[in-house]
Amino acid sequence: MLQAETNKVIHQRDIRKQQAIKNKRFIKITNILLGMLLPVVLLLIWEVLGRIGALNPVLVPAPSAILQEFASLTYSGELIKHLSISAWRALLGFILGGTLGLAAGIWVGFSYKTERLLDPSLQMLRTLPHLAIAPLFILWFGFGETSKILLIAKGAFFPLYVNTFLGIRSVDSKFFDVARVLEYSRWQTITKLILPAALPNILLGTRLSIGVAWLGLVVAELMASSSGIGYLLNDGRSFGITTLVFVGIITFAILGKLSDSFVKFVERKTLSWQDVYKGDERI
Repeated sequence: MLQAETNKVIHQRDIRKQQAIKNKRFIKITNILLGMLLPVVLLLIWEVLGRIGALNPVLVPAPSAILQEFASLTYSGELIKHLSISAWRALLGFILGGTLGLAAGIWVGFSYKTERLLDPSLQMLRTLPHLAIAPLFILWFGFGETSKILLIAKGAFFPLYVNTFLGIRSVDSKFFDVARVLEYSRWQTITKLILPAALPNILLGTRLSIGVAWLGLVVAELMASSSGIGYLLNDGRSFGITTLVFVGIITFAILGKLSDSFVKFVERKTLSWQDVYKGDERI
């Protein structure tokens, strides 16, 4: 009798567990479909307006025409060639600027004197727009890859610098008391206590840096380039090929979304220990 009751309880528990997994999967699929709803509706409305002649096809081509241009560029290999060049530039610029921004944020975050020395100047440089800096970089470094990568690095530097600095300065001062009690060295204090506590801000800075790196890439390739997605944009503008301009814009949007989603994935895995409010999935 007791064994039967035990088996019944175990069976009911397994059923509840399976139901919870199904509910979670259903909510996840629903959220994905919900995120796709608005873009799909807008594309359908856009296509219908284009088909009935409500939109000027020269200025605002229909999504089907843009898709045809996208397929043509992909089939010819031209899009892949320019895409690989742009992605390589963005990666190099982000690695250079992001690494320096992270290092500067850690240095300034830990040193009050360094903050007084460097932070005012860095904050002033942070406000300079890409379009104002780009001509100067071209004069200094020419039209080659150096000026483009440095312009991207300039944009990627500041989000990581600011967020790393704020992350370190937001760490609870009790952590430093814990480090003294445990007799941690300065290096152990930084790697085992401070940086893990500041990691949410650092990852946020990484997401912002990647976004700004793509913006810097667009400016760099529009100003002076003979290759890359920005060059395709400029080429489409010069010859009045609006579909080519839209292909370039959509490509940048997709690349930005993919890179941001990758960082969000790393963020979820790295910060899985955090017990924070993530929003009500039922709303």
